[in-house]
Amino acid sequence: MASSACTKPIFPSSFSLSSSSSSESKSKLSHVSFVNTIPIYRKLSHANSSKRSLAVNSVLKTVDPTATSVGSSKSEDVGFLGEKPTILVSEKLGEAGLNVLRSVGHVECAYELSQEELCTKISCCDALIVRSGTKVTREVFEAGKGRLKVVGRAGVGIDNVDLQAATEFGCLVVNAPTANTIAAAEHGIALLAAMARNIAQADASTKAAMESDFVENFSGKWQRSKYVGVSMVGKTLAVMGFGKVGSEVARRAKGLGMHVIAHDPYAPADRARAIGVELVSFDQAIATADFISLHMPLTATTNKIFNDDTFAKMKKGVRIVNVARGGVIDEDALVRALDNGIVAQAALDVFTEEPPSKESKLVQHENVTVTPHLGASTKEAQEGVAIEIAEAVLGALKGELSATAVNAPMVAPEVSILNVIFLLFLSYTATAINQTKQNMIGSCDGQVLSELAPYVVLAEKLGRLAVQLVSGGSGIKSVKVVYRSARGPDDLDTRLLRAMVTKGIIEPISNTIVNLVNADFIAKQKGLRISEERVVVDSSPELPVESIQVQISSVDSKFASAISEGGHISIDGKVKFGEPHLTCVGSFDVDVSLQGNLILCRQVDQPGMIGRVGNILGEQNVNVSFMSVGRTSRRKQAIMAIGVDEEPNKQALDNIGAVPAIEEFVFLKL
Repeated sequence: MASSACTKPIFPSSFSLSSSSSSESKSKLSHVSFVNTIPIYRKLSHANSSKRSLAVNSVLKTVDPTATSVGSSKSEDVGFLGEKPTILVSEKLGEAGLNVLRSVGHVECAYELSQEELCTKISCCDALIVRSGTKVTREVFEAGKGRLKVVGRAGVGIDNVDLQAATEFGCLVVNAPTANTIAAAEHGIALLAAMARNIAQADASTKAAMESDFVENFSGKWQRSKYVGVSMVGKTLAVMGFGKVGSEVARRAKGLGMHVIAHDPYAPADRARAIGVELVSFDQAIATADFISLHMPLTATTNKIFNDDTFAKMKKGVRIVNVARGGVIDEDALVRALDNGIVAQAALDVFTEEPPSKESKLVQHENVTVTPHLGASTKEAQEGVAIEIAEAVLGALKGELSATAVNAPMVAPEVSILNVIFLLFLSYTATAINQTKQNMIGSCDGQVLSELAPYVVLAEKLGRLAVQLVSGGSGIKSVKVVYRSARGPDDLDTRLLRAMVTKGIIEPISNTIVNLVNADFIAKQKGLRISEERVVVDSSPELPVESIQVQISSVDSKFASAISEGGHISIDGKVKFGEPHLTCVGSFDVDVSLQGNLILCRQVDQPGMIGRVGNILGEQNVNVSFMSVGRTSRRKQAIMAIGVDEEPNKQALDNIGAVPAIEEFVFLKL
């Protein structure tokens, strides 16, 4: 393949759309055609690839009307036309997975590459497979020069992949989330038991004594009394994160005679009850547990969620296991909690920095058992992950929709986002495509994407706000999105907006990446019912949406004022001057730009409140970007919405809560 051209996924071979320019050098789609569903490739210039290579999914391919022959090195029998793809494997992968890859492509295994070496090799590769040790940065995608179509993460976490850069460069990212579930759960239980019975410490002590020069005094080193453990039977285990691994840990802990509680905002209560687990709030879980097992993702919300404040709420002598993500624990705070006896023991398989530094006080602590990220390290799991990621990568290269895709590269502005939605959901079958092709031809409106863009941002931010207002352990089951618009149903397709609300609700406290392709599937998988309602209003039809309202039913709220008269959490938003604004919280009208972070206060409506809160924030060097007050009636209750550039510290928030006229408040991250 010439260095000046690359194979680029843009549209499925069954579709191509008329371009505003006929110039071949601009790499535009050339005509509308409905052909077979076998992916065909077209060579595109590398120039400006980051601007024009924004594609929805690797399911989307470009028609090459000039393709005429297939040589001996081709792979037409498995869905490829053109040269076999080149796949770089940068970390060890099971032989079974490598065999799957070799059956259809050229595979190069190159381990322990430096960033410079990786960038050099990637320019000649169509796919890259990594584990957790390889950092796939923006520089890697830039070095790919548009040829890199898919990155496969052999495992669950995608912390080491720059998803934003992947999306911008039209590269699909897939992972292997299911094959190591049992292995991770078994390792969690193994650490739980080893910690409770001091297995690692006793083993090290006994072996050290036997290797001592004073073997004749070995009986004095037989320290049975020093390593007396605790029983697990009848103890309360809090499973923090009740997904695949968390639920399997709960099953096994029940078999050990433990009382199991769990916290997970999205866990269906009926699924938990089916295995004898009670869903509770975060605070209730950590306050009542004898053992805590962490299975939550690392997100902006969960980053260092176990900190000094959290440990202070725990039962003295609690024991903690972490086989999830190191970053969810503030490691310095954990050392302090171990030293003062709040945490009796910890068993850790993951760390903020891997491997930890030699000076790590946490690793060296006598009450800490550690393993080097072995959660998925069984022969069976390694083989399963290898096969799962190999099949996902090859499926993506062949243009198949991937159930494990964690990003969805976007479309160029000249392609209607609504047509892309149709393509994605209709590409499952050629029959569906043929039935709708007449509706698709000529229906691309270049204004649709730019018109919906600010409402897309609004929808996601409303979802993020709404989920942060939820408290309690019952889980989110029902969400309703209300659109107020002057347009009729035929003139307003809300699927993109619904997907963004779903993204905003799920992503902040989940390791699931929600996109246009998988939004409805992910919501269903998590037991989340999302309904929509359209209200016709007398406003300008030039605006696609007058306002969006997000309602969450059958949950408690950490900010009671967000509960509407109907008994559900309710927030409204509008687009003003091209920017998303929050316009209503519960029954209180507000008007704040959804930028930065937000503090909501319910207060007695009286003079001086704005100044008092402003002074508190100013004393802690927190900059106020805007402030708005909405009230029910004069001198009664009011809602003050305060935008802040920085996250206030605990002292600032405590001082705000101590103001006598403030009845409740909540800090929200946008």
